[in-house]
Amino acid sequence: MSRGLVTLVNPNKVHPPIAPYALDVLTTALEHAGYTVEVVDLTFRRDDWDVVVAEYFSVRQPLLVGVTVRNTDTTYALEQRTFVDEHKEIILAIRQRTTAPLVAGGVGFSTMPFALVDYFGVDFGVKGPGEVIICELADALVEGRDPRSVGGLLVNEGGGRVVSTSARLPVAGTVPMAPAGYNEGRLWQVNRVDSYHRRSGDPAKVDNLAYYRWSGIGSILTKSGCVYRCSHCVEPDAKGTQFARRSIAAVVDEIESLVAQGVHDLHTTDSEFNLAIGNSKALLREIVRRKDADHSGPLHQLRLWIYCQPAPFDEEFAELLAGAGCAGVNVGADHVRRDLLDGWKVTAGGSQFYTFEDTVRLVELSHRYGMQTMVEALFGMPGETRETMRRCVDDFMSLNATVTGFSLGLRLFPYTALGVRMAEQCAGVRTVPGLQSNTAREPIVLRPLAMCSGPVEYERQFMFDDDGNFRLVCYFSPDLPEDPARVSDPAGRWRQSVQFLWDHIPAREHYRVMLPTVAGMSEHDNNYADNPFLLSLCRLGYSGAFWSHWRERHSILQEAHDRGVLEAVNG
Repeated sequence: MSRGLVTLVNPNKVHPPIAPYALDVLTTALEHAGYTVEVVDLTFRRDDWDVVVAEYFSVRQPLLVGVTVRNTDTTYALEQRTFVDEHKEIILAIRQRTTAPLVAGGVGFSTMPFALVDYFGVDFGVKGPGEVIICELADALVEGRDPRSVGGLLVNEGGGRVVSTSARLPVAGTVPMAPAGYNEGRLWQVNRVDSYHRRSGDPAKVDNLAYYRWSGIGSILTKSGCVYRCSHCVEPDAKGTQFARRSIAAVVDEIESLVAQGVHDLHTTDSEFNLAIGNSKALLREIVRRKDADHSGPLHQLRLWIYCQPAPFDEEFAELLAGAGCAGVNVGADHVRRDLLDGWKVTAGGSQFYTFEDTVRLVELSHRYGMQTMVEALFGMPGETRETMRRCVDDFMSLNATVTGFSLGLRLFPYTALGVRMAEQCAGVRTVPGLQSNTAREPIVLRPLAMCSGPVEYERQFMFDDDGNFRLVCYFSPDLPEDPARVSDPAGRWRQSVQFLWDHIPAREHYRVMLPTVAGMSEHDNNYADNPFLLSLCRLGYSGAFWSHWRERHSILQEAHDRGVLEAVNG
């Protein structure tokens, strides 16, 4: 007998649609705990979402409503498009139609959870993996217990005050940034044993096959959290500072289930797949073992796409990837200059863990074993100049990767090392050269947590100005090739740096690069949200990582135009 109904809502309107993996994880845990779970997925109903919400809650009175927030914004410094305003509109509509308490979570939510609990006006929040905490919260509601008895829960006390209950299990060796729960291990929050239930065709659950048909890619998680401390990355804070490795058998069972449903292309969502490489190799060996044991099994249709770092990546790993069905490797190499990577791409101990030679070897090995590659650079960290960009572009272009992507600028979040450092340097009294927002109306002055009334105030300043208007804080190195007036303008656009990249790379090579753009510069950019090329890909039935089709984008867009798909996308 069911203990009650829990409704999970996906408010993400971004297309190409991304399957809300988190809701499958939560559904698995809640069903095991005896609850009935229904998913209200608004991604495919983004134009009439209000009708969907009204109709659903007119006939359902759940015990608890959970809302997942995958992204707060595009995190694309040259666009700065927010999503939380749309999410709030949906949450308010839910509020009007049910008396059930609301709990928010998700990786985007977890980058600034105190501020978003307050902004959304939800009752509760979960920072990091939510499958354990949401079950304990549902239990507390059923049993009439105070939700504050649930460890690791954020509680909205109203009036801008959000508090965190103490974590259920203390984690040795971590240094929390009290009271914000920064830099914590979150192993206890992860279901590492079970295979998550991934379904297709059930209108009350996430429809993974529908997402695959609309996006060309599915997802798989082999571990959560990250022990590394890359200064721009939200993962260790948002997901935990330790690797929560899932059961290898459970992960491969999940892969088999998805492929059998017709979801043949799966992208890893780890941070990153080759970190904790012994575990990754064991998982690949299990895929290979099952393929060898059953020559007609679904795993023979698997096309795996992975995110990884340049190291570790040896020949055994490349061979195992190829044997498991890996089609492509996306490597976040970010730069070639060791002086820039120092203090940026680092282990928990602060040491660099790869060199450019590692990236060279990764690309060579991947191509040797028949896998495509995408190498990504990220420009704009402190110390970046025209010459450091030139060196990185030249070295990366020499790799002859399938695609090379160049991004410019960094979205700052409250608990990344770079965000914390910028707040400390501002100290509430000055701006730091390079702080920028497209909607800034005055110099951006951040305050460290110690100078704020609490985490709500501290986190808010990375998304809102003092008047409550959206102001996404980004950073571009002030040493880039820009006019001094633009650098000193908090709303200035780093146009000359973008133009330098377009000019430095010969036009004959543009077919194999993704370049940053500013408005009006090009129809092509490497932003995901509502990108005409990506939407055309999906509607034409292409599958796999979108970058694997980038070299053919002109012919694909022409095909989309000829078939009327492009007009439908733009319309």
